[in-house]
Amino acid sequence: MAERVVAFVLIVTEIGREYEIAEKIRRVAAEAGVEAEAYVVYGEYDVAAKITADSLKKIDKAVTAIRTLPGVLRTVTLIAAE
Repeated sequence: MAERVVAFVLIVTEIGREYEIAEKIRRVAAEAGVEAEAYVVYGEYDVAAKITADSLKKIDKAVTAIRTLPGVLRTVTLIAAE
């Protein structure tokens, strides 16, 4: 079985678009061929997403799609070490 790559993406959205963005993340992740969980959170970031894929290339594709969503202002991506 291939090793899985996990990334966490922290997202700042336009005010009031948190739930919309979380739902869109789930959709674009499926289109990119990755598994994703997305949650509206409180604090410095508005949405936190966990993305799991079988390659870094697929993670890159999903993160690029997330970054280009209307309403996304800024992202921070963390690639898990284990």
